Amino acid sequence: MADKPKHKTIVLASGVFDLLHLGHVKFLEEAKKAGGKNAALIVIIARDSTVQKNKGRKPIMSENQRRALVESLKVVDQAVLGFENFDIAEVIERIKPDIIALGYDQTEMTQHVQEYIDKHHLNIKVARIGKFGEDTLDSSSKIRQKIIDNFDR
Repeated sequence: MADKPKHKTIVLASGVFDLLHLGHVKFLEEAKKAGGKNAALIVIIARDSTVQKNKGRKPIMSENQRRALVESLKVVDQAVLGFENFDIAEVIERIKPDIIALGYDQTEMTQHVQEYIDKHHLNIKVARIGKFGEDTLDSSSKIRQKIIDNFDR
């Protein structure tokens, strides 16, 4: 009789992922590593409306394009669009993650997620993923600015 497959550790990551760049890829690679050898990485892509509300501008690429690009990455097992009205309870209930990976710049989100986990006595680990070296184009904002600067020449 064959051995039962081991439970995969579900790692949840999320973000906008507009103008996909190396910093995004490194973040997702480290997020998956946080789950160990048999981890499955599920990524929630922020809706266009959520980005508009939180950042005051729409993303350059549509939510469907951003989701498809992220899902095409070798490290990602599944990418899904976020919920229109973000609710950490709904995310946890639907995805059932073992680990929630958050970026170095997601301090407020880290606090919010940890408070929810503690309040509901959930067995979910929060993994903070550090920043990867200083690269000239390590953020979507820097890429947008470089395009503007080069366009003006």
